[in-house]
Amino acid sequence: MDVRNCKGCGKLFNYLQGPPLCPACAKSLDDKFDEVKEYIYEHPRVEMQEVSEVFNVSIAQIKQWIREERLSFSDDSMIGLDCEGCGVSIKTGRYCKACKDRLARGFESLYPKPVLKQRPADPRENPRMRFLDRDRNN
Repeated sequence: MDVRNCKGCGKLFNYLQGPPLCPACAKSLDDKFDEVKEYIYEHPRVEMQEVSEVFNVSIAQIKQWIREERLSFSDDSMIGLDCEGCGVSIKTGRYCKACKDRLARGFESLYPKPVLKQRPADPRENPRMRFLDRDRNN
């Protein structure tokens, strides 16, 4: 059993996984996320600083939600993060489409594609169709 102090309120709690938050602080953070998401949906051109001030959420927490792809912004939004691969501005996630494709190709090359072995043709097999119940006298 792993007992830790909550990063939000400092209380001791039984830590299972994820961020080190007690269940009450985790629920409060999820509720704030829902509010922030709704606000961003209603105000697509809002700035990150304004969202932080309105909901009393740190900019680092907003960036984390964006990196986790829980929040996404419209193309005309002023909010953007830098791609961790090439530095181009992106609206959600950690990598831009080009870097994601490059990484996927790199991972595909690590594992060889399975080669299906074809059974050699048996020269005794006749390609004609056979009927088992057919009367030979007809």
